[in-house]
Amino acid sequence: MVNFVAIVIAAVVSFVLGMIWFGPLFGKTWMKLTGVSEKDAAKGKKGDNMPMLLVAQFVTALVTAYVLSMFVGFVGAKDAMSGAMVGFWAWLGFLATTSLGMVLWEGKPMELYLLKNGHMFVELLLMGAILAVMV
Repeated sequence: MVNFVAIVIAAVVSFVLGMIWFGPLFGKTWMKLTGVSEKDAAKGKKGDNMPMLLVAQFVTALVTAYVLSMFVGFVGAKDAMSGAMVGFWAWLGFLATTSLGMVLWEGKPMELYLLKNGHMFVELLLMGAILAVMV
């Protein structure tokens, strides 16, 4: 059975984590690695499409939480540690591996890979823990 409240909570946690990770924690590092200037970032925040971008990002968090909740249910995770383990295995098997292509084929810096994958790692650990506890 799907717990939609847990999915929304996990998505909100993911969204907030992203704002903190790519904001005060590592925002300047991300901008340097992607070539986004302070001026570009400020312009983007004031852009007409910012609300739509935020909605789209939240929808992706909802989809991720929903799919991860399926994995949590399939393995029968019922506590935070087992839910976090589901998140870890999903991250390792699907995200850490496939996103390495941006380094191998697109010439992106390894530091950007580590920054983005660090975010996804923490995100899926938190989401998995939340979803398992709230099942």
